Amino acid sequence: MIGTLNALVDQVEAAGGEESDLADFARSHGTTEYHLRRMFSALAGMPLSEYIRRRRMTLAGAELAAGAANLIDVAVRHGYGSVEAFGRAFRAVHGIAPAEARRDGGPLRTQAMLRFRLSVEGRSPMDVTITTAPELVLVGHAVEVPLIHEGVNPHIQQHIAGIPAEEHARLKALSAAEPGGILAVTGDTPPDAPEGTMLTYLHGVSIPADADVPTDLDVMRVDAGAWAVFTASGPFPETLQNLWASTATEWFPSNPWRLRPGPSIVRYLEFTGTSASCELWLAVEPT
Repeated sequence: MIGTLNALVDQVEAAGGEESDLADFARSHGTTEYHLRRMFSALAGMPLSEYIRRRRMTLAGAELAAGAANLIDVAVRHGYGSVEAFGRAFRAVHGIAPAEARRDGGPLRTQAMLRFRLSVEGRSPMDVTITTAPELVLVGHAVEVPLIHEGVNPHIQQHIAGIPAEEHARLKALSAAEPGGILAVTGDTPPDAPEGTMLTYLHGVSIPADADVPTDLDVMRVDAGAWAVFTASGPFPETLQNLWASTATEWFPSNPWRLRPGPSIVRYLEFTGTSASCELWLAVEPT
């Protein structure tokens, strides 16, 4: 996977900051566009689309600082049909207008070309189980919340706090399939979604596929397939967020599995509010 990501970066450079047929690129490297985008985002700390935009504007800024005479030519060369659209994108990255960059030479914000490397230090051993599950039927109370990469998501906290204690007890009683117990389910988001993207969060349980679903509960159905189950314990939420990052930096590059479309599921084995012992369930398929 590390070699594939570096090949993708090379292709972006060869195309002058343009995104080519990523699905075809993924197939030619024995993976999927979904997994490739998820791994890029996790390892680079930004979506592929954002990296491409920054690289495109870096190249455009260099042209303007070098005295490019015609703004429309620069805009078209970098995929924009108008000077206005190009100007908005340019200002979003550099904080100044293209004309200022051409006149003053900057200041410009440079996005360096990425290069991925695999760390094999093995500092964080992970307990992982591969399990195959039938179709999952997840029921509970869902809400749309913005994606937040670090720290506690206050929108999720507020949602959980608004569920009465008796409703928590009712959900626990409904739990009758693996993964058992109360679950924190993050719906399948776009694979390279930036922070702030709205996603579905479901606080609920797993029930048998043939069970009757209470009409007052939200439902999320997940196709049958393999799951990688990662276990970790420690301070909350840092341990869970670090575990998620470690799957991308350590486990997936070293194992013959890749992500398939599906939600991420957190099962709390023990939770005190400041620390947690939990399982992270990720939908996977063989490479």
